[in-house]
Formats: sequence, structure tokens, C-alpha cells
Amino acid sequence: MMAKDLFHQAVKQALIKDGWIITSDPLTIRIDRVKLEIDLGAEKVFAAEKDGQKIAVEVKSFINPSNISDFHNALGQFLSYRLALQMTEPDRMIYLAVPIDVFDTFFQERFTQAAILQYDLKIIAYEPNTEEIIQWKN
Repeated sequence: MMAKDLFHQAVKQALIKDGWIITSDPLTIRIDRVKLEIDLGAEKVFAAEKDGQKIAVEVKSFINPSNISDFHNALGQFLSYRLALQMTEPDRMIYLAVPIDVFDTFFQERFTQAAILQYDLKIIAYEPNTEEIIQWKN
């Protein structure tokens, strides 16, 4: 099993505070001999609808000296995991969870914005200290 991200627990608690039920920690996907582990799987059932919403969340801290290197790694994982989910659980949406300070700075750069648009990234911006989700970007 891969090591959990520094802010894994903070994002997990933030999702729970937001009304999500954590169903997998990690969410394991197997496609033939390929095994992938996405940090979290969660579900939210809406009372007004009988339809449940399912998500997978890949948590990233962006604590290395190079945000672009962290972004390259995160993007590669996100795209691989999205493909695996399309093959196995097409009703589950994947999100990349990033700290709000990184979202407010690096994720607002023109290059990063172009990549978000080009690759249709779904993002959760979280505050690690208060364990809260600040913004969902679909």
C-alpha cells in the first residue's frame, strides 16, 4: 500500500463534516493485473432524491519545493484513476483534493487553469487546519 498523503486525514474529516460517508480508505480498483488505490471513496445520499452520488478523492498536499512537479504527479494519477473508474465504476466521479492556499495561488496561474480546462479536472479545495472543504470546482 502506498503511503497516505500528509493531509489525508484532514480531507477525510472534511468530507465527513460535509455530509459524505467514507466507503473506502483506500478505494481499490483492479483491472486484470493492474491494481490502483485512490485515497478515498465516498457516497452522499440526498434525501430529496433517491439517487446517491459517489465520488473518489485523490488527496494531495503540494508541500514539495516545486508545485509544478507535484502537479505533474497529481495530474498523472488523476487521469489514470479517472480512466480506471470509467472502466469499473462509471457512476463515480473523481476529484483532486488540494490545499486552499495552493488552490488560491498555483491553481490560478494561466498554465494550471489551461490544464484544468483541458483535462476536465474536478477539484476540492480544503483547509487542512480546520478540516473543512472550502470549494468544489466541477
